[in-house]
Amino acid sequence: MSLAVAVLMDPIRSIKIAKDSTFAMLLEAQRRGHRLLYMEQGALAVRDGAAWVRMAPLEVFDDANDWFHLGEAEWRPMIEADIVLERKDPPVDGQFIYDSMILEMAEREGVRVVNRPQALRDCNEKLYSLHFPQCCPPTRVARDADTLRQFVAEHDQVVLKPLDGMGGQGIFRSHLGDPNLNSILETITVNGSRLAVAQRFIPEISAGDKRILVIDGEPVPYALARIPQGEDFRGNLAAGGRGEGVPLSARDRWIVEQVAPDLRRRGLTFVGLDVIGEYLTEINVTSPTCIRELDAQFGLNIAGLMFDAIEKSLT
Repeated sequence: MSLAVAVLMDPIRSIKIAKDSTFAMLLEAQRRGHRLLYMEQGALAVRDGAAWVRMAPLEVFDDANDWFHLGEAEWRPMIEADIVLERKDPPVDGQFIYDSMILEMAEREGVRVVNRPQALRDCNEKLYSLHFPQCCPPTRVARDADTLRQFVAEHDQVVLKPLDGMGGQGIFRSHLGDPNLNSILETITVNGSRLAVAQRFIPEISAGDKRILVIDGEPVPYALARIPQGEDFRGNLAAGGRGEGVPLSARDRWIVEQVAPDLRRRGLTFVGLDVIGEYLTEINVTSPTCIRELDAQFGLNIAGLMFDAIEKSLT
């Protein structure tokens, strides 16, 4: 079954293919004989109530010196694609939301969008995990600095972060008596105008912030533990963390079991759970990563598992 697979992503010319999960998906789609189509965020439009897109034929090569060839981009109805991989990185801002609405039009026309546009709008990666409080550490979400200070006073060691960051950006570790606390709260709440998250600090971060990939509700059997380096408490690879593959623990699998039914219900085919110690801290739905690292360490084909699930859903 040959399909037209379109991808909405950040500029392909600037990716690092050794670590890019979207690139792994494109390689697998091409290996299966699917036709690749490429689009960026500015390429979506609506004509007479139908989703249109300026997209170009794409070929990909697992070569760090020459990893893609693009044909000429043309405006086409999005219905000409069988599958759209929505892989635009955060922030989930106004333009991201509007794009998801256009993709939802394409979905109604019969295009399979991964992940489902409504779920991308509904499931903020910091807040969605809190739908499963049995899995999460003590957490407070507020705009009000006094509320967040009270949480710090209650738990002493905390992590503070905005709702719309990625790659460890804008994350702070603080504690009771921290002379920088007021400044941190002003920064992450933008002087009380935006919601921010406070979570109790989890010391097990020293063993890594595990990324567990889940495909149609089923976990990949290994996670990538992103281990902080030096004096930085953040494990994110973008913040300098070191990635080490580890088998899932019994607790990891229990967390997946708690979350999986809702992932399936919402049409979240490919997600990344972040687990530190015994606790779920985030559910990544926009553009989860770590495919390439886990494939390399364990001889897996995670993108193959994802396409197996997508193709099965189309039959």
